[in-house]
Amino acid sequence: MPLVLQFPNIDPVLVSVTFLGVHLAIRWYALAYIVGLVLGWRYVVALVRRPALWGRTPPMREEQVDDLLTWMILGVILGGRLGYVLFYQPAYFATNPGQILAVWQGGMSFHGGLLGVATGILLFSLRNGLSPLPVGDAVAAAAPIGLCLGRIANFINGELWGRPSTAPWAVVFPGEAALSCPVDWVGPCARHPSQLYEAALEGVVLFLVLFFAIRRGALARPGLVFGLFLVGYSAARVALEGFRQADQQFVTAANPHGHVLSFGGGLGLTMGQILSLPMALVGAFLIVRALRLRVSRA
Repeated sequence: MPLVLQFPNIDPVLVSVTFLGVHLAIRWYALAYIVGLVLGWRYVVALVRRPALWGRTPPMREEQVDDLLTWMILGVILGGRLGYVLFYQPAYFATNPGQILAVWQGGMSFHGGLLGVATGILLFSLRNGLSPLPVGDAVAAAAPIGLCLGRIANFINGELWGRPSTAPWAVVFPGEAALSCPVDWVGPCARHPSQLYEAALEGVVLFLVLFFAIRRGALARPGLVFGLFLVGYSAARVALEGFRQADQQFVTAANPHGHVLSFGGGLGLTMGQILSLPMALVGAFLIVRALRLRVSRA
C-alpha cells in the first residue's frame, strides 16, 4: 500500500458565536479574502510611498489607495461570482437564477475576479484622472498575496483537490474526494494537494518574481508588472491543471479529465487552461509594449 497523508481535518469555521439569537460564523475562506485584501492594500501603500520605484511620480496618492481597495473588493466578489456563473455553471444558473447571489454556498472564478478587478481599475482610474496601467501594476504586484491565502483556504476547506496520486505526499481528502477514484484504484484514494501547489506557484513564486522585477525598475515601465503577472499566473495555472481534478460538470466516462476542448488521443484543454491562454496573450503584449518604452527618470 502506498504511503499517503491523511487530511488534517481543520474545521473550516474559525470562529462561531451566537449573539441575540443570531448565529455568526467566520470561515477560513472568508478570512483569507479579508487578510489578502488588507495585506495587498498595505503593500500597495508601501509601493506608492517610494517614488523612486516609479521612475518619477507614483500613479496615485496614499489616500487614493484606500478608495482603490473598495473598487477591488467589489471587483473580486462580483467578477468572481459572475465568472463562475458564466464560465462554469451557465446551464444550472439559467434554470436557478435565484442561486446566483448565494455566494456563501461557494463558487468563485479567478478569471472572472480578474475581469472584475480590471474593470474596477479602469473605472477607478477614469474617475480620478489616473493612468490605468500604473494603477494595474500596483494591484498586480499585490495580487499573489491574496492568491496564496485563498489557495491555502481551499486546502483547509478540503475543496478543489487534485487528481488521484500515489506520491508520498498525496493526501486522503474527506467526502467525495475519497469516494470518486477510479474503480481499479488500489489502496486509499489519495490525491495531489493541488491547492498547495497553486499557493506556492501562483502565490509565493509569482510574488517573488514580481518583487525582484520591481527592484530592477519594472514599475518605471507602465504595464510591465501587470503583464508579468498575467503571463506568470497563466503559465502556473496551465501547468498545474494537470494535477488538479477537473470540474465535475465537465467530467464524463468518455472525458475523465474534464477537457472542454479536445484534440483527440486524450489531449485537450480544461476550462482553466482555456481562460488562461488569452490572459497570457494580453500579458505578453503588455510586456513587449512596456519594454519598448523609453524610461524617463527624475
